[in-house]
Parts: sequence; C-alpha cells; structure tokens
Amino acid sequence: MTDAARQRERERLEYIRECIGLVEEYARQGRVRFFEDPMLQDAVLWRLQTMADAASHLSDELKARHPQINWVRVRGFRNVAAHAYEDLMLERVWRVVETGLRPLKAMVEQELA
Repeated sequence: MTDAARQRERERLEYIRECIGLVEEYARQGRVRFFEDPMLQDAVLWRLQTMADAASHLSDELKARHPQINWVRVRGFRNVAAHAYEDLMLERVWRVVETGLRPLKAMVEQELA
C-alpha cells in the first residue's frame, strides 16, 4: 500500500470514528426521542449512511484483519439507506445504534492506535 493510500485509509477511519461519536451523542437523547423526532432520525441516518460508505472503501487488507465485522452488511446498510430508504425500518436503525456500532468502533480504535 502506498503512503497516499495509507493516508486515505487513515482519513476514512478517522471519519468513521467521528460518525460513531456523533451517533452516540445523538443516541443519548434516547430511543423514545429518536422515534419521535424526524430531524434526529435524519441526523443518525445520514451519519450511518456516510460512515458505511467510508467503511465500504476500506482496503481489503484491513477488512481481512477484522473478520468479526460483517462487511457485506455494512455495505448493504449503506445501499438501503441511499437507494431503498422507503424500506428502511427505524427499529432496525435503532438496533444498529444500540449494538451494531460497538464492533466497528473497536476495530477503528485498534487500527488508529
């Protein structure tokens, strides 16, 4: 991997970390608030969508180091959020917020350490 490619990968990881942090901050308002507030839903969905897009562009080498991440599902979430948003179920989005981000966050922290 070239130095430029390593730098792009690091920037993507930093962006993913930033998105996770913001989603965690938004989630502190709680499940009820999330389901009641369309602007909060939009903020969470935007961050999850762009984070998933960044994750889908990580190198195959990095992905191979982290088989605990279901990379196909990460990319699939991005595709649904971007192209089939009418099929997006808020209950599933909230599950991603509550539990699905932990493995990705751990991977990012490990890679950036």
